[in-house]
This record gives sequence, C-alpha cells and structure tokens, in this order.
Amino acid sequence: TVFDIGSGAGLPGIVIALARPDLKVTLIEPLERRVEFLQEAVVGLDIEVIRGRSQDVKQTAHYVTARAVAPLEKLKKISWHLLKTNGSLLAMKGEKAQEEMLSVPKAILHEVNLEGIELGRIVEVRKGA
Repeated sequence: TVFDIGSGAGLPGIVIALARPDLKVTLIEPLERRVEFLQEAVVGLDIEVIRGRSQDVKQTAHYVTARAVAPLEKLKKISWHLLKTNGSLLAMKGEKAQEEMLSVPKAILHEVNLEGIELGRIVEVRKGA
C-alpha cells in the first residue's frame, strides 16, 4: 500500500498507480478544490482519494510518498504514524536534499538520473521495528 500525502495534482501517486497496478494507492489531500480534481483524474483507476490532513488519517501503509509538502524533518513528523513497521517514507526532494537529511538520522539519498530531465532526488527514511 502507498499513501501519497499532500497529493496536489496527483504526483507522484497517480504515476505510481499507473506504473504499479499491483499496489493499492491512496491520495491524501486537504484542499477541497484539489480533491475534486483528483477524484475526476482517477475515474476508472483503483485509487482512493481522501480529503484531509495526513495527521488525521488513522490507516497505515507500507510506503508514504510526498513531493513539495514540507522540509524532511517536518514531513517525518506529520507522516510517521502512517507507516507500518519496516515501511518507508519516500520524499521527492530538490537541491537541498542533503542539507535536509542532516536533521533526520539514517535518511538515505537515492539519486535518479533520467535522460533529458534534471537529476531526481528521493530521500528514504525507513521505519524500523
């Protein structure tokens, strides 16, 4: 299961759901206008849309993704309860990824080089037992 918090326009949640139809993806977004857009965008797809803040969601997932939601330390605080034991927080980050990682011990940087696109940075924080 994957929760995409602060889903906005559905990135990366919708892309993950399309690439990995075997995963159950849930988009979590607090703003009504964006939720209405997401509900229309996912018609016919097996994607759940929840209107609310991540802090208010009670279910858990194996993975939590986020893009442009908050600095890594704050992101961990608002999403940690959503992760199952041994789950991973996967945050899409920009040029300041390594700087943000200083405040979150054991964070792992994954750099993704996609041809013709700026270097991608995904910071992973695993929730241990």
